[in-house]
Amino acid sequence: MTATVITGIGELVTNAPGGRDLLGTVEDAALVIEGSTVAWTGPAAEAPPADEQVDAGGRAVLPGFVDSHSHLVFAGDRSAEFAARMAGTSYAAGGIRTTVAATRAATDEQLTSQVGRLVQEMRRQGTTTVEIKSGYGLTVHDEARSLAVARQFTEETTFLGAHVVPDGTTPEEYVALVTGPMLEACAPHARWVDAFCERGAFDADQARAVLVAGAAAGLRGRLHANQLGPGPGVRLAAELGLGAVDHCTYLTDDDVAALSDAGTIATLLPGVEFSTRQPYPDARRLIDAGVRVAIASDCNPGSCFTSSLPLCIALAVREMGMTPAEAVHAATYGGAQALDRDDVGALTVGKRADLLLLDAPSHVHLAYRPGVPLVRGVWVAGRPV
Repeated sequence: MTATVITGIGELVTNAPGGRDLLGTVEDAALVIEGSTVAWTGPAAEAPPADEQVDAGGRAVLPGFVDSHSHLVFAGDRSAEFAARMAGTSYAAGGIRTTVAATRAATDEQLTSQVGRLVQEMRRQGTTTVEIKSGYGLTVHDEARSLAVARQFTEETTFLGAHVVPDGTTPEEYVALVTGPMLEACAPHARWVDAFCERGAFDADQARAVLVAGAAAGLRGRLHANQLGPGPGVRLAAELGLGAVDHCTYLTDDDVAALSDAGTIATLLPGVEFSTRQPYPDARRLIDAGVRVAIASDCNPGSCFTSSLPLCIALAVREMGMTPAEAVHAATYGGAQALDRDDVGALTVGKRADLLLLDAPSHVHLAYRPGVPLVRGVWVAGRPV
């Protein structure tokens, strides 16, 4: 097996637990890759010999970003809706139906091309693991084909038939469809099940029914909750022991306590607040209460059409009370935890060698230089891409 050593690393972020700091940083470092995994990390002066050598030139090396929340399977454009929001129209979940119509009309080839383009866009910005949801089909056929398209690009696929209630049916009728024939068709293509527990979408009882049915079909649960206002979704996620609950914009003290007690990860999506002009989640409040936090892009055509986790990191630092180290940790290790993954999100021995090189000496530059394309190189499973 060929071994490659990356030397000349100005700052290596390992996310090693119990390290000298949150990110387990090593300065003047080296990293050895054997096959697809990390074989050694430490000071460059102590690096073992290897077959090949790569000089990082003093750049920082970080784990690849883990984006645990995206909606990439769609067609159409909602830029006019964005322009209307910027002119004062408030965001509402009903805009999803515009994308549903376009997605249903698209061919499989068109959807596959769209997802592939966005995944490559993400990769150029350092994302090496991405979760992709369905949710813009809302028929048995279109939800199943959306997940089949997504599965071509990631193992982290999520059945989100319970996104909104489509026109022409009642919530009760639609939940019966989602938990019956739609789930049966979609479960073979999915790892996760999700629901949008929000006004204009699904209430707590309806979301519970979807999550319970998904669990019976072997799918892990996650939930959209408390995005548009206070509601029962976060406490439902904690009650059901979900691994993660996403958005978490409007939280009561009871919500925060429930997340802390249950160990449920709060996945924060700062790009949404940037794109909708809603208040940002208070990450500082969550972290200080002992809640684990992840950061994801929520890349979608309506409320947040960005694929950039570097932008989300900068927003989290500027607007959500996080330190640069906390934001980077949340976009790497936190994202991996939100996907129940122990093979990515860190650069320690035995982890998959997914990493990025920054054209900067430190992770701090991701927030210090917002909007600058700092990602110089990306490696996935031990190979540059």
